[in-house]
Amino acid sequence: MNFKELANQYKSELLDNVIPFWMDNSQDNEFGGYFTCLERDGKVFDTDKFIWLQARQVWMFSTLYNTVEKKQEWLDCAIQGAEFLKKYGHDGNLNWYFSLTREGKPLVEPYNIFSYTFATIAFGQLNKATNNEEYGEIAKKTFEIILSKADNPKGQWNKSYPGTRNLKNFALPMILCNLALEIEHLLDAKSLDILIEDCIKTIFEDFYRPELGGIIVENIESDGKLSDTFDGRLVNPGHAIEAMWFSMDLSKRLNRPELAEKAVEIAITMLEYGWDKEHGGIFYFMDRLGRPTQQLEWDQKLWWVHIETLIALLKGYNLTQSKECLEWFEKIHNYTWRHFKDPQYGEWFGYLNRQGEPLLSLKGGKWKGCFHVPRGLLQCWKTLEEIDKK
Repeated sequence: MNFKELANQYKSELLDNVIPFWMDNSQDNEFGGYFTCLERDGKVFDTDKFIWLQARQVWMFSTLYNTVEKKQEWLDCAIQGAEFLKKYGHDGNLNWYFSLTREGKPLVEPYNIFSYTFATIAFGQLNKATNNEEYGEIAKKTFEIILSKADNPKGQWNKSYPGTRNLKNFALPMILCNLALEIEHLLDAKSLDILIEDCIKTIFEDFYRPELGGIIVENIESDGKLSDTFDGRLVNPGHAIEAMWFSMDLSKRLNRPELAEKAVEIAITMLEYGWDKEHGGIFYFMDRLGRPTQQLEWDQKLWWVHIETLIALLKGYNLTQSKECLEWFEKIHNYTWRHFKDPQYGEWFGYLNRQGEPLLSLKGGKWKGCFHVPRGLLQCWKTLEEIDKK
């Protein structure tokens, strides 16, 4: 395997194809912020603005500026999105709405914790790029709100009846692993250490289940027990694998190679568990007892699942020299580039049917924005360069 050639492939796809697509098509030069609902060729098909996708794009362009090249157009793109968010994205007390009209009027209440998490990393990364103290304060204060909401992320908008079935979800502790390192420069060392240890404990002691063959489940009872319900049986292979590369990053920072070894073991287990042996690709949702899922899209093949898997496999190989990581990387790389990359226009398809054919021609929408594809290409490029140097 030629790591140098692969690094150049991922770098070129990022800088020559994917980033120009978003630069050219997504910026709203009249009202600020970004259009994320883009057709295959980049034309806008809906103008609503989703806070978590707005924030992800601010983060992406700030990160490119901080880690790739100090290009003014990237910084300008990030700043204009952040200023739109600062003005319209929250209720005045940093409770971040879910969505807005094009002009910035609230559409959906601040029920979704991921509006908060991505606002935090957006303003944290932009603070790094600009040294603007206000951006840093927004990141820190939003982070404090996230921690205060950890036990009931949806707050007053929670539809679940209290007390009957109190389930804990994997997504928040998973994202906090990544978020902690993103805003490390804004947190005091002691708070950061406590948060990191808590995240590691929650993932590897609560949601990781050796008794189920070493898989990670999406929801558990508040007392840590398994729940024999739709939500309690739910497995999301992509989520678990993404969390494993977050854990690998933590293992590197903490100099704990045993954590990387465990993360690699779980990532491979989840990949073998989620791989569609008939058509290839990784299932979106599964039931741990093999029963029908409530998600009708369970057998779709999604862009982010495969891209996050590529990152995890490369980081896993880089940290542990696992041959399994390399073998799986080659398999997932071939599947991903063959099925998700659009040979005609920029960016990648997001949604495939089980057979691997595009279900939707869109390049962005309510759930897909300028994030997983460019972040994945950047992470793979940089990790491949590290491997090549070794």
